[in-house]
Amino acid sequence: MDKVYIRQLHIEAVIGVHDWERELRQSLLLDLELGTDIRPAAAGDDLGQALDYAAISQRLVEWVSNSRFQLIETLAEGCAQLVLTEFNVPWLRLRLAKPGAVAEAAEVGVLIERGRRR
Repeated sequence: MDKVYIRQLHIEAVIGVHDWERELRQSLLLDLELGTDIRPAAAGDDLGQALDYAAISQRLVEWVSNSRFQLIETLAEGCAQLVLTEFNVPWLRLRLAKPGAVAEAAEVGVLIERGRRR
């Protein structure tokens, strides 16, 4: 299985359980590894046969920016399901980080895998 990846997609969203977090937008960083077979796209030099990482990024920025989840776990699961269903991706690894959430840490977050590797 080949992989297309997106690293450190920066998105601002309302996320968190504390009252103060519900009143502001916070920075999130999203990393994706998307399982695919790049051979059809490569053979024809055809974007229509490729995973369009720009379209995936744009859709995630739009969706996450409009979300208002409390937990990053819920947000990560929603992002994974969106990509799997809307972009017909069979497998993904998603890392969602919330920089600054813990003062002593550079970032905290979740790492999930969904779908089936071929």
